[in-house]
Amino acid sequence: MTVTPVYLRTDVAPSEPSRRIVDDRPRLLLTDEHDMCPGCGEPLAVRCFCEAIEDLGQGNNVIVVAGIGCYTTFSMSLAIDTVQALHGRAPSLATGVKRMKPDTVVFTLQGDGDMVNEGLQEVIHTAARGEHITCILVNNGVFGETGGHMTATTVLGQRTKNSLEGRDPDYHGYPILIGDMLAPLQGTVYCARASVHNPAGVARAKRYLKKAFETQIARQGFSFVEILTMCPTGWFIPTNEGPAYMDEVMGEVHVTGELKVDGVLRTTEDLKAEWARKAAEAAARGGGPSFDVEHTPEGGEV
Repeated sequence: MTVTPVYLRTDVAPSEPSRRIVDDRPRLLLTDEHDMCPGCGEPLAVRCFCEAIEDLGQGNNVIVVAGIGCYTTFSMSLAIDTVQALHGRAPSLATGVKRMKPDTVVFTLQGDGDMVNEGLQEVIHTAARGEHITCILVNNGVFGETGGHMTATTVLGQRTKNSLEGRDPDYHGYPILIGDMLAPLQGTVYCARASVHNPAGVARAKRYLKKAFETQIARQGFSFVEILTMCPTGWFIPTNEGPAYMDEVMGEVHVTGELKVDGVLRTTEDLKAEWARKAAEAAARGGGPSFDVEHTPEGGEV
């Protein structure tokens, strides 16, 4: 099925003022308010997994194990049983929770500093064991909670509080593409990377999360979803430039897409080539890159 976009005029005022037709806040989210900085992408990621869980009818059967980061404050606004882990230890703690409550949907919520810097060994061994949990990474490339320091996922050239001239590979090393490390492990059944910088990215993130939770419910093995999120404060940029910066800087390295589905493995380089092909096809049709369309491996569109 090909999706036909609907365009709204923005050069004139609407004939009627906007109004809320229904309360669209997911039941698992107790409030629309949060304590994040303006332009932060983490509230969108949280909403995505709340909606995915509700769509699967698991709202009363879920436990989240939270890492240490800005997102930790969401534990007070979620109608989800929450267990607080030490730095980087969420996957191991979630393993224990799942083994004690095997019929419960258990997932972790961690940032790139917590998961990839402080607890890299935890998530790798959890995936290698094929634990029936889902690990969610909200990746903004900085230690947001502590003021915007460089993390293991910070891309080359990116300015952070301790890489003011940009990340230098000779001095700081290269960014870790965590999805590429986890996807090849035999215990990993589903692995994907999404973003929340535009509506299509948000829709894709929710779709990937649903697939990951479905994998867990079916007890097939370990599942992982990385979600690129905006952090204008930690990136030293104006709030309204966050989505574009994420797409053009973070997104050029941590390319979005599914890295492992049904045993089929792809790398970030494969995803990059796929996006380039889509852009070329769109240009040949005389339009811009149709990144709002998700192409299935069979060549269809959804």
